[in-house]
Amino acid sequence: MSAIPSNPSADQSTALYNRLNWRLLPFLLICYLFACLDRLNIGFAKLQMQSDLGFSDAVYGVGAGIFFLGYVLFELPSNLLLPKLGARKTISRILVLWGLTSASMLFIHNVTMFYGLRFLLGVFEAGFAPGMIFYLTYWYGEARMARAIATVMIAGPLSGVVGGPLSTWTMTAFAGAFGLAGWQWMFLVEGLPCILLGVVAWFFLADRPATATWLSADERRTIDAGLATPGAAHHSFGQVAGDPRVYLMAIAYFCVICGIYTVNFWLPTILKADGVKDTLQIGFYSTIPYIAAVIGMYIGGRSSDRFRERRWHSAVPALIGALALAVATWASGQLVLSLIFMTVATAMMWISYTVFWAIPSDYLKGDVAAGGIALINTIGLLGGFLSPTIIGWAKTVTGSLQAGLYVMVGLLALGAILLLANRLPARRTVAPTQSTQPAQA
Repeated sequence: MSAIPSNPSADQSTALYNRLNWRLLPFLLICYLFACLDRLNIGFAKLQMQSDLGFSDAVYGVGAGIFFLGYVLFELPSNLLLPKLGARKTISRILVLWGLTSASMLFIHNVTMFYGLRFLLGVFEAGFAPGMIFYLTYWYGEARMARAIATVMIAGPLSGVVGGPLSTWTMTAFAGAFGLAGWQWMFLVEGLPCILLGVVAWFFLADRPATATWLSADERRTIDAGLATPGAAHHSFGQVAGDPRVYLMAIAYFCVICGIYTVNFWLPTILKADGVKDTLQIGFYSTIPYIAAVIGMYIGGRSSDRFRERRWHSAVPALIGALALAVATWASGQLVLSLIFMTVATAMMWISYTVFWAIPSDYLKGDVAAGGIALINTIGLLGGFLSPTIIGWAKTVTGSLQAGLYVMVGLLALGAILLLANRLPARRTVAPTQSTQPAQA
């Protein structure tokens, strides 16, 4: 591609960003797809593993959620080091280690190993999602950020579209092969590709535009110009950690995450309670909510960028998701009605999640944004531990998912209120410093 002048026309700028989109976003989407598969597949493994190993719903709930304890303990250190080590090394390391751990899940034979490997999976995956979001801030400005995030984050619901049929087919087709159960094959088949992706990332990714050999000097200047809109003038992670708006964002995110992981970890069980008994049918029915979520995320991200509005685009879907989840819970046992409203709830929660991440990406700028985004994600992902733990405990005690699901409905509604309450200040023009502009290599 020929060099683009330092004051490019709209067509030339569009051409450059189209090139960036194809260079960066598909690879990051594939990496995040496998990250989401490694979180989602435990819900399908439960269909066989629970009876094979004699685990209760409470044990499963804690094991599903303990991943997030490992994640939150190591996420901040991982992201604070990312600007120093570079995205290439960080993402490669994360992919290889979590791939090895995910594949090792096939060796589980007791509760201790289940808890231990799930915890280690969280430790090794720590920092990937917020690191990826921070990495995008090196390449995309405010006008393009929600669409870039939406493109990559589509991997979340897409993992549900791919993961349901893939996981249940693997569990059914390979059951008993070489003495391994179907759920053991599933962990192996879905874990090993992450190692290969880690090797590819080492050679494929550039740490930032200044080190991308496939860009000309003029193209790098064009990208830098698109990043010029300043966010909050934080000069250190200490300032980020002392900003109350960061915690308001984090708590709202926590509430949305509780809803998302309710679906991720319990949808197969919910479908089984609705009367679907065949494992393959459960896998295919589970794709329906995630297909709707993929479509919704694309539309929501484009609309948010078009109107340059984040708060309402995130809060309203969260509220609709809460109402839809309440109806789906009430309709338990009625497959068609339950699935329709679970589909609406899933799509709305993922729209809220996607647009939400454009809020801290707009507000926090510079290398300190890595720590700020990680702090928000760390607090929010505690919802990934709380959600399955509460639902698993409630099902063990009451014999029904409904009590735990209604708690998640309340948390989602609270998240919508907090998102509306988070009125960020008008943008300030600040003198360019290392902390307010993306660092130049």
